Amino acid sequence: MRFENAHIPLNGAWSSPFVRWQGPVAGLSSLDVAAQVTERALRERDGGWDIDELVLGLTVPQRQSFYGAPTLAARLGLGAVTGPLIMQACATSVACVHAAAAGGDGVRLVVVTDRTSNGPHVVYPSPGGPGGAPASENWVLDSFGCDPNTGEGMLATAERVASQGAFTKAEIDAVTARRWSQYEDAVSDDRAFQRRWMVPITAGSKRKPVEIAADWGIRPAALETLEALPAVEAHGVVSYGSQTHPADGCAGLIVTSRPGGPAARILASGFARVARGEMPKAPVPAAATALADAGLTLTEIDVIKTHNPFAVNDLWFARETGADVGACG
Repeated sequence: MRFENAHIPLNGAWSSPFVRWQGPVAGLSSLDVAAQVTERALRERDGGWDIDELVLGLTVPQRQSFYGAPTLAARLGLGAVTGPLIMQACATSVACVHAAAAGGDGVRLVVVTDRTSNGPHVVYPSPGGPGGAPASENWVLDSFGCDPNTGEGMLATAERVASQGAFTKAEIDAVTARRWSQYEDAVSDDRAFQRRWMVPITAGSKRKPVEIAADWGIRPAALETLEALPAVEAHGVVSYGSQTHPADGCAGLIVTSRPGGPAARILASGFARVARGEMPKAPVPAAATALADAGLTLTEIDVIKTHNPFAVNDLWFARETGADVGACG
């Protein structure tokens, strides 16, 4: 979909640190994290934005998340601001930006937040079941292990596409090590790059607050370390080191039709479905759709940012599009 008048002010985007699951944010509701980080981001940036709508992305339900965006809007003191709640697993962030950009004139606050740590255990009434015993679900772990189309875990999709692409473990490890090198560059010079947009999380207690200002729980991914890790599945090529790990945190941005200053323009977005159990292939047709709607080709793109659960995704994208897999990230 092409957008004609959607902009992100250059000071209108932020993120909390990445906090590895079961870390110091594991006891905080993601709505609490979203409220404190968003309030601080809006206050410190002082962009004078008169917000018309709030788009909330939330994949893992939290207490008091029933009303969605109006709940967070009330906690931020935005008054009678409402908007959609979007739950689309790994595509939640881009779906939220798409919804905000497609909303027409106005100023929209996008907030995406999740806590995969200590995900809810949901109990569903089942009066017709044996003895009336309820059905239950571990929201995070059960969902990670069961794709709705195939009944398989996500790892199976990565191994399937790796096999189809004839990718070796050595290739996958090399891409993962390259991503680690890129991350090291991003946090060099005392995190000078991150400090431009990262907003701390306050954890702990009221008596002993702990400020988390930098990513927490990041493990080095040196090539020799990755090479020493066995594949998760017998005869497979994906190790624990070449897949992302669940995390806690939030991010936000302003999407507006009236930037009033320096801003980045959102040109287009694209979504795609591929064959069942072949999720790592989807970014290719999705990117092609967005580029076509924007009137661009991949050769005109200076930076390619990927968010993929497996290094396999990047290898497939590079092979199918001709992009430099080492330059993506």
